[in-house]
Amino acid sequence: MDTTQLLKGVLDVAVLAAIQDEDGYGYDVVRRLRSAGLDDVGDASVYGTLRRLYSAGALTTYVVPSDGGPHRKYYGINQQGRAMLESQRASWATFASTMNGLLDTKSRPQPVRTIGEK
Repeated sequence: MDTTQLLKGVLDVAVLAAIQDEDGYGYDVVRRLRSAGLDDVGDASVYGTLRRLYSAGALTTYVVPSDGGPHRKYYGINQQGRAMLESQRASWATFASTMNGLLDTKSRPQPVRTIGEK
């Protein structure tokens, strides 16, 4: 299954979850997502999501000087972002439960067939 379309629908919540415990700069967030198993996540998609979440008021930013290169812009989740994460976490749980029910052939009731029906 091509997961790129699925990933587009859940990238906001994935990014919020990736920085819920510790602030991170762009590529650091990309690495966190990939190490969590989202191997297909694109750098540009994550950077765009961080900027969009910041513009929406869900994240704060600050710049940290770097000795070995350009300064790094760190993103941190704020109260609005935590509320957004909790709401999306609940939506995801409901959605995942529904999909699991649809995909789990063992728990689905089998249709009743009449004699002679194929």
